[in-house]
Amino acid sequence: LSFSDIMAGLLAIFILTLVTLMIQLYQQIAVHKDVKMKVEKALGELSQIDEMRKELLVEIKENLQKRGIYVEIQENHSVIRIPDDQLYFKSGKHDVPKKLEKLVDQVGIVLEEALNKKDRMEYVDTIFIEGHTDSRPFRKQEMGNWGLSSYRAISVWKFWTEKPGRQVSFTKMKNKNDKNVFSVSGYADTRRVELDEDTELKMKKNRRIDLRFTMKIPVAEDLKNILDEFKRAGS
Repeated sequence: LSFSDIMAGLLAIFILTLVTLMIQLYQQIAVHKDVKMKVEKALGELSQIDEMRKELLVEIKENLQKRGIYVEIQENHSVIRIPDDQLYFKSGKHDVPKKLEKLVDQVGIVLEEALNKKDRMEYVDTIFIEGHTDSRPFRKQEMGNWGLSSYRAISVWKFWTEKPGRQVSFTKMKNKNDKNVFSVSGYADTRRVELDEDTELKMKKNRRIDLRFTMKIPVAEDLKNILDEFKRAGS
């Protein structure tokens, strides 16, 4: 073979290799573009859901304020906290105080109205009724402050759904996975508002109810599929 034949052969191989690489690159860019669009869509949905949660909590707060009930929005627009000067529990007690039953009733009414607005239940996953205690040990029952905080949350739930039960509709609310929206939880003194409980007033602030709103998120399988596409694209 002449030198020119060898160079021609090498050039042909180079061109074929370059074409192959260009095809692979084009395919990779196409996959990246498709994955990018999916990621942008997922991020857009998450942002929209986050805005809906903020809108929901702000609306609840404003409507309660119109009724003379002042609540706080905490933890990046995920928690409605009913301050101690609005709703609190006596030390060692879990029943809704008689003089505060009207307030708990009004909170239930406003919450129900807000959740029943069109399409909102498409995005709400769980609403936790959270009970909290101060740090003083409670030994009158086996579970101590853990049980006491849980009973406080249960008391609010039963007030809404059983006696007087004006928000019995809460028991029928389902999320997108057909699971109950409402749940109760107790945290004892692990999430205190006032860490230094050197006065009765500070301890009272910790004996409270919080309403925590969690929204639907992409399921793990969806996220895994996007990750697999990135891997196949060589990212």
